[in-house]
Amino acid sequence: MSQHRSLKGTGTIAARRNVLKRFERVELLKKRGQWKDGQKMIGLPKTKPDV
Repeated sequence: MSQHRSLKGTGTIAARRNVLKRFERVELLKKRGQWKDGQKMIGLPKTKPDV
């Protein structure tokens, strides 16, 4: 019997995440120059990951 495709290892999954965690969004905003020091981490603008 063959193994179902959904049960294969996580190493084969190469899909990009399109939802970033808060700290990832802050790092991305800093990199783009859109983050000001002392700014609150709540209510961040939506950001798309870099390609």
